[in-house]
This record gives sequence, C-alpha cells and structure tokens, in this order.
Amino acid sequence: MPRYWVCVDASFVLRLVLSEGPESHAAQLWRSWKDAGRRPVAPALVHYEITNVLHRYERHGYLNTDEAEALLQIALSLGIRLFTDPILHEEALQISRQMRLSATYDAHYLALSRRLGTELWTADKKLVRAVRDHFPEVHLLRF
Repeated sequence: MPRYWVCVDASFVLRLVLSEGPESHAAQLWRSWKDAGRRPVAPALVHYEITNVLHRYERHGYLNTDEAEALLQIALSLGIRLFTDPILHEEALQISRQMRLSATYDAHYLALSRRLGTELWTADKKLVRAVRDHFPEVHLLRF
C-alpha cells in the first residue's frame, strides 16, 4: 500500500473547514501533506458524518443555510479518496467489539488506517483515549 496516504476522520475535516484560517493546526497539517505528496483517505461515511454535523449546526443556529452549504462544498472538494467495501465493514465491527466502542463509525477509520498502514488524524479526544494503547497510529489534532 502506498505510504503517501493519511487517513482523516470527520472531526478532522470539520476542524479544517471550520478553521479560523491558515494558521490552524488542521490547515498546517493539510498543507504539509499536500507539499509532501500525501493524499488524504477516509471511509465513504466521512461525507455522511460531515453533512450531518453541518445540518445540526444549522438547526441550532451556529451556521446559516448558505454557510452550511458552502462548508459542505469545501469538504466535498478536498479530494479525499474514499474507501468502502464489505471487508472494511467487517473489520470495523471486529474493532468495535475489541475496543468496546459504542458505535462502529470510528472503527471504520481505524480499520482503514490499519489496512493501509497509515496514520489516522482526528479531533476526537475520547476516541484517542479509548484506542491509544492498541492504535498508536492515531493522532490527536491540536486546537
């Protein structure tokens, strides 16, 4: 598998598109990956999760309709290579059981990262705490 991939989850992408500018940690990492020729990857569910969060932000008044739609377009245009296949779902289910996760969403990112032998970047502190002993390739985005 190519070592130039880097796996990102929805929390990372949301921090990237919602960031305060080019000096955010997410933006700096994104630029460094681009400069190094690294390509972001994620399970196909990443866009479903992002869309759901933007919808919730809009419903709760954190974003207006135009902002939510613009941010979604930015997220969709980032060029993240998406993966989905039956084995990824099976691996996610196994990881969810092994790590006693309450849902399988995060486990899909873990499974893909493990499969590709690449880092996984997230803004989810709870996930990092839950898996750090078994998944040292998981990195927490600084705020």
